[in-house]
Amino acid sequence: MQINITGHHVDTTPALKRYVSNKFERLGRHFDSVQDVHVILTVEKLRHKAEADLHVRGSHIHADSIDGDMYAAIDLLVDKLDRQIVKHKEKANDHHARDARRGQTDA
Repeated sequence: MQINITGHHVDTTPALKRYVSNKFERLGRHFDSVQDVHVILTVEKLRHKAEADLHVRGSHIHADSIDGDMYAAIDLLVDKLDRQIVKHKEKANDHHARDARRGQTDA
């Protein structure tokens, strides 16, 4: 998984990049097909916003989160993406199971 980190009105320090990459490793445990991730970190006054675009096999997943602290916004973002990836994986698995059952009843 390749992670691209961009900062708008915020410096992407090595510590911040390390934190993001460590958090995004969790997503790889659920779903191996994450090809690349683009993370955008933005600061507007007192609002810290983290948003990400994931490209997985056969789909595109987007999430964003806003908090008063950048690290908390990243945590919320990863939680949202985690739920979306699990949902995407379940949909893909259910789709194949349904087709297999349909094939058995036709025979």
